[in-house]
Amino acid sequence: MRKILLTTAILTLASPAFAADGKAVYGKWLTESGSAHVEITDCGDGTPCGTVVHLTDPASAGKLDTNNQNPELAAKPIVGSRMLWGFEAKSSKWSGGRIYDAESGKDYKSKIRLLDDGTLEVKGCVSVACKKQIWTAVAPK
Repeated sequence: MRKILLTTAILTLASPAFAADGKAVYGKWLTESGSAHVEITDCGDGTPCGTVVHLTDPASAGKLDTNNQNPELAAKPIVGSRMLWGFEAKSSKWSGGRIYDAESGKDYKSKIRLLDDGTLEVKGCVSVACKKQIWTAVAPK
């Protein structure tokens, strides 16, 4: 019984600390390919949500999300589309979320975490196989 109470107390104290530090993932990020800026903000429930806010290739500015499997979303621009959502705080990372890939039109399981050097590690996973990308912060203008 003591172990349960001690574990509960530790988790209760650690959760607010991570929640405050977890906001460090908020901001604008340049994807590893350099093709897009994704802004991560609060979904409204304390968890991160990412939205494509800029495509770096001027020719892609009005590009539609034609590969999206949802016909309504396929007719909308990629800029403004939701890319990250559904995360839960886990230790020093966010996991249990989803990431949308506009090139394939599919979404995948995802994990994100801020690295010590200030970059963002973003993983998209199918089953146990994950592909990792490193995103860099976009300096405010």
